[in-house]
Amino acid sequence: MKTLHKWFWLWEFEEEEVWLAQMAQQGLALKAVGFCRYDFEECEPGEYAVCLQRLAKPVANAESQEYITFVEETGAEYIGTVNQWVYFRKKTQDGPFELFSDNHSRIRQLDRLIYVTVPLLLLNLAAGVQNMIMVATLGSKINLLGLVNLALAGLLGWGLYRLWIHKKRLQDESELFE
Repeated sequence: MKTLHKWFWLWEFEEEEVWLAQMAQQGLALKAVGFCRYDFEECEPGEYAVCLQRLAKPVANAESQEYITFVEETGAEYIGTVNQWVYFRKKTQDGPFELFSDNHSRIRQLDRLIYVTVPLLLLNLAAGVQNMIMVATLGSKINLLGLVNLALAGLLGWGLYRLWIHKKRLQDESELFE
C-alpha cells in the first residue's frame, strides 16, 4: 500500500482523473481516498480505469446510494467518497469506463460545481471587502484575513471562469450535433 497526498481544486476534477489514470498506468491502483489523501495498491500497469463524480446529494442520501449501486452493477468498484465526490475503478479488460455518457450529463456535473463555487466566491469576496472597509474607516493596519479572503475570491473566480468556459464549450458542441 502506498499513500500519496495531493491537492486538487474543485474545478480540477479532470486533472485529478488524469493523474489517477497515470498512477494506474504505473501499476498503482486507487484503493481508498480521503481529504487530499490517496491510497494505492500495486496492480498490473493499466489494469484499472478510475472515474470520479460529484453527486448532487450527500452519499447517505437514498438517491445517491442507488446511483452508487447502479454504477457497481456495471462492474465498477466503489472506492470511496470525499465531500460528495465519489470514486470508482473498473478493470480495463472489461471495456471503456465513463460515468458521463453525453454532453448533457457533463454539463449537469459542471452546473453542480458552479453552484458550489459561486456562494464560496461571494462569501469570500464579501468578507474581504468588509475587512478592507473596516481597515479604511477605522484606520487600522491591513487585515491579513481580509487579504486572504480577497485572494480566495480571486482564485474561486478563476475556477468559476474555467468551469463556465468548459460548460460553454460543451453546450456549443451539443448545439452542433442537434
